[in-house]
Amino acid sequence: MTNIKNPRREFIRSTIAGCVFLSTPTIGAAIAHATDKQATDTKNKKVVWIMLRGAMDSLHAVIPAFDPDYFAYRANILNDIKGSLLPLDNGFALHPAFKHLHQLYKNKQFSPVIAVASGYRERSHFDAQDQMESGLNDIDHENGWMARALQQYHGQGLAISRTVPIALRTSKEPSASKEPSANKEPSANKEPSANKNKEPLTITWYPSSFKAADDDLLDQLELLYENDEELATLLQQAKEQRDKPNMMSTGKTRPKFTLLANRCGEILQNDDNINCAMLEVGGWDTHNNQAGRLHRQFTMLDEGIQSLQEGLGESFKDTLVIVTTEFGRTVALNGTAGTDHGTASCLFMLGGNIPQGGQVLGKWPGLSQNHLFEARDLMPTSDVRQWIARGLQHHWGLKQVQINTIFPDLSA
Repeated sequence: MTNIKNPRREFIRSTIAGCVFLSTPTIGAAIAHATDKQATDTKNKKVVWIMLRGAMDSLHAVIPAFDPDYFAYRANILNDIKGSLLPLDNGFALHPAFKHLHQLYKNKQFSPVIAVASGYRERSHFDAQDQMESGLNDIDHENGWMARALQQYHGQGLAISRTVPIALRTSKEPSASKEPSANKEPSANKEPSANKNKEPLTITWYPSSFKAADDDLLDQLELLYENDEELATLLQQAKEQRDKPNMMSTGKTRPKFTLLANRCGEILQNDDNINCAMLEVGGWDTHNNQAGRLHRQFTMLDEGIQSLQEGLGESFKDTLVIVTTEFGRTVALNGTAGTDHGTASCLFMLGGNIPQGGQVLGKWPGLSQNHLFEARDLMPTSDVRQWIARGLQHHWGLKQVQINTIFPDLSA
């Protein structure tokens, strides 16, 4: 039988969608997407990338408690936490604010990677962030590493943002020579060329700053649509989202990272078509009074990761979470008890089934003067992209030829 669209019905569908937009965080394309959800794929693996904007000081997060040079540089800001450091292997320790991460570490579900950097060696936040999102030595603002990874995995991405970030942008078709993932066979509507025409490669979600829909209006709509299963279901979803705590933004303040992370996890758990997501959080540029500021930032990040895990639920066991920052900080403190722009930092890798979980990974370069980069920064001993590539290979089963397409400069 021919399916003829009813203009009035389409208008009603749009009206309900509008209620969702006014009363809840919105995904746009994902609303219709959710009503036509595919059967659950138990092998559907998720990847979440959390970008810490501002350059996190890794030396205050993953502390080389065995290195006397470290205490010579940092004694003034360690007094309050020295007795409560959370032990890791090989003499390293985690800042005491990372309580949940430390539990994941003990569960072999978290590994910090030390002394990492991108290919960027200047000290501009904006350029460094753009390069990390692009994943290319020569920055391409319309060609991000996550988008290239999605094309290899034949998947769809989610940006917890009002706009699509560089990492999830693409203006290029994948080449025909790419091999499909070993873990996931591309379905007919997931071929990259078809995906470009039928579905966006990336959808966005961010809390709405609009006024919540009135209860009386929603009650009247509920009566109106009680005999229409599809429209009634959409309306019920809108009401459930509206009633969740902290789902609305005031328009004046940013939503809490814990809210964003939790909602990200929920979306990933409930939509098998979405394979990866990007979150971002600022506030890491600690040029002054960094001890107290970083304690608050670390607590926020730790609680956010816990909220993400709670949102993912059982899907956490099939999720890889990667946390990076654009560069590190100077080893020595400045005159205002902070640190300035540096080079190497650290990377966090966590999830239900990560390789070498419960270990500190990477090579420690030492902090003696002759081992510092430009006599001031932690020396990078590996490339962030190498660790991301390794995670994608293990988690998504990508082949080396696919990794070379995602990060071509690694194979150059």
